[in-house]
Amino acid sequence: MTDAWDRMTPERQRGLIRVAAAEFASAGYQGASLNAIIRRCGLSKSSFYYVVPGKRELYDLVIRELSADLAGRIRIPRPEDLAGPAFWPELEALFDRLLAAAAEDEGSTALGRMIYGPGPGPGEAAGTTWTGIEGWIGEVLRVGRESGEVRDDLPPALQRRLVFAVLRAMDEWSLTEADPGSTELGTVARAQYDAIRRLLRNESEKSGTSP
Repeated sequence: MTDAWDRMTPERQRGLIRVAAAEFASAGYQGASLNAIIRRCGLSKSSFYYVVPGKRELYDLVIRELSADLAGRIRIPRPEDLAGPAFWPELEALFDRLLAAAAEDEGSTALGRMIYGPGPGPGEAAGTTWTGIEGWIGEVLRVGRESGEVRDDLPPALQRRLVFAVLRAMDEWSLTEADPGSTELGTVARAQYDAIRRLLRNESEKSGTSP
């Protein structure tokens, strides 16, 4: 699939990803129609299957492409770049970039709906994406704890799982329950960030008191 995909023009690639993402996001993996995707892209079936062997491969391709595009646009910092006083300002800046990306690009919303919905099964790209996100969160928390910016009264593994679960619940709610056109969405998103900060911030370090 890689060689055939690489030979497609960038315009064709973007068109296929956009159409497929919208179909998967609205209908789910099981309900998504390859025939509808092929028709909307203006491809013949032979041309489509020359590039993508099947539905599972297309689903994984869409997630990989959208994830790479999002990561490139929002500039995810390396955990070590958050060391010291830069920890919370850098995380807040990342949060703002994520919020802006979601507002300006339907692909980001489609990606979220895909990875929260039921996928094709074991080994899917969404699972790999979640594993990578949880690993990054764990490293960020380690840096924050070592810098004194994050509380360290919980075992690291428990703290990582707790933060991952809370962030995932917030993100899923924003994508599936909130009204995308609501002017209050930004306010709610900011409140979500503040809640995470209160959950993690090492207040004893900031106040100069002992735990």
